[in-house]
Amino acid sequence: MIHVRPPTPADKPAWLRMRRALWPEDNDSHSTEIDQFFAGTIRMLDQVLLAVADSGEVIGFAELSIRPYAEECVTDRVAYLEGWYVELGSRRQGVGRALVAAAEQWAIDQGCSEFGSDALLDNLTSAAAHRALGFEETVQLRCFRKSITAQRKTK
Repeated sequence: MIHVRPPTPADKPAWLRMRRALWPEDNDSHSTEIDQFFAGTIRMLDQVLLAVADSGEVIGFAELSIRPYAEECVTDRVAYLEGWYVELGSRRQGVGRALVAAAEQWAIDQGCSEFGSDALLDNLTSAAAHRALGFEETVQLRCFRKSITAQRKTK
């Protein structure tokens, strides 16, 4: 049986371990962001749900926000699955489904009528998992970033 609940500060080590597994390139910011979540000072993270096994072990998480815009959504209050992870040994056992179902209920409770998410273009496993849970693929895009420095205009 899978139990889904919000995290407590005691869950930080498990949540941190899973965040590092999902986003290894952002390793330095995870601990700070978790602390900010508990302090209520993090932007773009409104709720976190943890999947907990009967043994008490935390085996997955869903990080959620409410966005004013999401690709192909028509409302201006869209619940968004910012992060979704299930431990390798617990996959394909309904854990991800339980997390998404609880996330959908949270979204409904927040007054949302749309639920968005994304996956990297080459992450076929995530795309298949989303489709299996009723998400409809809407658009594929490639995002770009360029650092710029402020330059003073001379007259």
